[in-house]
Amino acid sequence: MKQLSLCILVLFFTTSQAQKRTVPLDTTVVTKHNTQINGTSISYTATTGMQPLWDDMGEVTASLHYTYYKRDNVTNSEERPLLISFNGGPGSASVWMHVAYTGPMVLNIDDEGYPVQPYGVSKNPYSVLDVADILFVNPANTGYSRTIPESGKEVDRDKFFGINADITYLADWLNTWVTRNNRWLSPKYIIGESYGGTRVAGLAHELQNRQWMYLNGVIMVSPADYKSYSADNPISFSLNLPYFTAAAWHHKMLGQELQSQDLLDILPAAEEFAIDQLMPAIAKGGYLPQNEKEDIANRMEYFSGISAKSILQHNLQVPPSFFWKELLRDETGNTIGRLDSRYLGMDKMEAGIRPEYNAELKSWLHSFTPAINYYIREHLNFKTDLKYNMFGPVHPWDRRNNKTRDNLRQAMVENPFLHVLFQSGYYDGATTYFNAKYTMMQLDPSGKMKDRLSFKGYRSGHMMYLRRQDLKTANDDLREFITNTLPNGKSAKYSRK
Repeated sequence: MKQLSLCILVLFFTTSQAQKRTVPLDTTVVTKHNTQINGTSISYTATTGMQPLWDDMGEVTASLHYTYYKRDNVTNSEERPLLISFNGGPGSASVWMHVAYTGPMVLNIDDEGYPVQPYGVSKNPYSVLDVADILFVNPANTGYSRTIPESGKEVDRDKFFGINADITYLADWLNTWVTRNNRWLSPKYIIGESYGGTRVAGLAHELQNRQWMYLNGVIMVSPADYKSYSADNPISFSLNLPYFTAAAWHHKMLGQELQSQDLLDILPAAEEFAIDQLMPAIAKGGYLPQNEKEDIANRMEYFSGISAKSILQHNLQVPPSFFWKELLRDETGNTIGRLDSRYLGMDKMEAGIRPEYNAELKSWLHSFTPAINYYIREHLNFKTDLKYNMFGPVHPWDRRNNKTRDNLRQAMVENPFLHVLFQSGYYDGATTYFNAKYTMMQLDPSGKMKDRLSFKGYRSGHMMYLRRQDLKTANDDLREFITNTLPNGKSAKYSRK
């Protein structure tokens, strides 16, 4: 009996020890791969692992998971362009662009971006790895990244979970990574999707002014600009109208005059109406004459596919959430997606003012979640018992003192090499393409840097690269942007014109 009790005790302690999960603080796994990009054979090295972040006292406060792809057999590889990639949320892992946009592998989906089984990944024939090495970073508590509390203490959330805290610690972490990987000489680009647009706008300035790291380009993919979202009603509501036009056109809900034309032929008129007529009308509020209000509502019906009556009931201020519920209510009863309005949803009741769920996001999680877990373990050989957080616990998120738009402009002024590219899908109802254009228009009110700002639109949604044709086009646009913004011996200075 005594021997049996001892065996049970040993088994208990062994099991307890085996069940304890720890965060790897500083580790790398290296694998070798080969792919075909635009018909050219590319061999590359993938390095994935954890790199710590330290406080001023040298104590580890977090460990961030990253994946780094470096093309092999390149002369002067330290001078080769480096693309640093973030997603958004805030709280989202860097999974979306990693295995669906710029990385060397993409998840298995159909040509329009819908999930297929069996789940998994295949080679990405359009990746920009041919022209730039790529670093994918998971911010704190996303992916496998974790904050590390001091023994017996709570995590200091103020150091991680807010616009400015996020920018500050990530810039510090990037300094360490660039130093460790000998990339100081490389032309550097940072790309951010959704909230990642806010992140990289701020990072451009922070890297430049606190880490003395100067960039060649910032790419804003479906950027979330909270400055315009939190603007007064005339701005925030008016900017949605061109997106309404695009979504309604896709679902064939516009009148014949517009529906018979191509999407890109009708959007300029919707944009002009939003800025020149709708915005001033909403600005007049209750003092807008009734006949003018009705004229505007009729014009909004023309451009949106929803009734002038429902528009008047909203005093011309139609929330996107109502539009997603309303557009097909009397046609099919379906809702349309928030992040990609090509997707259809089915609510319990057709009545209501907003959809019950985001049809597109639920669809994406079908394929992304199994793909990234399989890919990192089986292709990149990174093994851990930590859960891969598609969306991590980062809230509440401190949005105060957001100066990222102005800071990006300041970074551009101080760095003549710095260019900015906006990429947006026309059917994105969360961070709409016209909001991105508006951000671009407001970024430099002087107009003196217009030649360093560019916009590209695509016939898909928030993750425009999920559609096969846009995966190719968007990567080609990104490749062209990188190639065209390399200084090639030019001096960083302004010239008198």
